[in-house]
Amino acid sequence: MFVAQFVCAVVFRERSGIAKDYRLNHLIRVPEVRLIGSGDGNDDAESVVMETRDALALARERGLDLVEVGPNQSPPVVKLLDYGRFKFVQSKKAKEARRSQVKTELRAVRLSPKIGQHDIEAKIRKVRELLADGAKVRVFVRMRGRENQHPEVAVKVLRKVAEAVANEAKLEKAPTVEVRAISIVLAPGTSQPVGASSGNNASDA
Repeated sequence: MFVAQFVCAVVFRERSGIAKDYRLNHLIRVPEVRLIGSGDGNDDAESVVMETRDALALARERGLDLVEVGPNQSPPVVKLLDYGRFKFVQSKKAKEARRSQVKTELRAVRLSPKIGQHDIEAKIRKVRELLADGAKVRVFVRMRGRENQHPEVAVKVLRKVAEAVANEAKLEKAPTVEVRAISIVLAPGTSQPVGASSGNNASDA
């Protein structure tokens, strides 16, 4: 479909991965262009110099958009693209790139021993969002004063979160005592129970 004639620019990602802005369709105002590819998937087709109006007509005939991919060439280099599909593919690639980046990060969600039901539900939703993005999540309960004498309360809060996301996450690190806090680490995957393990871990007494 011949679309987006009044779109100011289109981001075209070259094979180098560098994103640039290019003119699209009737925003290409030069008299001649060099067309590369045939618009039918054969990008090895021989390039041809033609009048811009003819290139636009060809794009319209094939239900594609004319994109200026080499504005500094003489004449400028253009390519026939399905703009709608192009946007979809670029969006998908960007999403996958974000997922890959998030997987290297450890995100944190903070709780308190006396957290209310409404607040813990909001925290659980946040944990789910991070897991859905492919992130590992460190969930920790900050304890103050006398709260440090009852680590089992913190573990119960952590268990409640872990059980709520049991279908989306696995327990990568059991409840562990830190400085004025107890934490667990959740990762996307198959669930497993929250409990104490050997070492410097907290038990649910």
